Amino acid sequence: MLAYLYPISLAAVSALVMALEHFFPWRKGQKQLRPRLGSDFLHLVFNAHFLGVLLAGLADRFLLPHVDGLLASQGWTDAVYRNAAADWPIWLQIVVALVVLDFVQWCVHNLLHRVPFLWEFHKAHHSIVDGEMDWIVSFRFSWLEVMVYKAILYLPMVFFGFAWEALMFHAIFGTLIGHLNHANLDWGYGPWRYVLNSPKMHIWHHDYDGDEKTTVNFGIIFSMWDWIFRTAKMPADPPKRLGFEGVEEFPPNFFAQEIWPLQRLIPPLKAH
Repeated sequence: MLAYLYPISLAAVSALVMALEHFFPWRKGQKQLRPRLGSDFLHLVFNAHFLGVLLAGLADRFLLPHVDGLLASQGWTDAVYRNAAADWPIWLQIVVALVVLDFVQWCVHNLLHRVPFLWEFHKAHHSIVDGEMDWIVSFRFSWLEVMVYKAILYLPMVFFGFAWEALMFHAIFGTLIGHLNHANLDWGYGPWRYVLNSPKMHIWHHDYDGDEKTTVNFGIIFSMWDWIFRTAKMPADPPKRLGFEGVEEFPPNFFAQEIWPLQRLIPPLKAH
């Protein structure tokens, strides 16, 4: 049953947010059945389940034995695999996991915009254009971007040794907030906007006229990091246009989007 908990939760969260969009749309003329919806569904299925299973299996088989061997040879095993939270009550593990892992994700998101080759990984997500900002695009990501996040998040997860319940809560709650952030909903959360990310805030992260290297609103679950570090922007109205300069040349379908970073970074592939 545990293996099905996240897929079941994903389906429930997706159905909920899709219904909210249907009954309370912010942009009245935006259609729920739109072009590229099938491609985004493939991103949802692949990135939400199959990619994670694949990466975990490959890391466990080929990478982690070498990492663990290196740590042991340097005497760092106990420092890295500290399991600092192992004896904490589960509610405290959930709170700390939400805050710590979200801050790490906020930092990674910054890097995806500021480091040129990482920006190539992240472009797939910013290929969202007018008429496409809805719940399902929250999973429009390149597999290389997912690898970056998972590799960096591994360290705090093993340092704290969070229980599976805490990690599962983080995954499900993060999925809910991610769906809502991209949803066609006129929600800003009032005074809670200084704590939680929202549709009215996150849409400005996708502003076409923004600077891709110094953009705003990097928050995933929490907006507080952006308010603390002065990267927050939340006007009352949505931006005039979504995307980035050159988005018209970005491939429109799942398979082409997945190989895009490799084509940009490996010269022989650019011709194909």
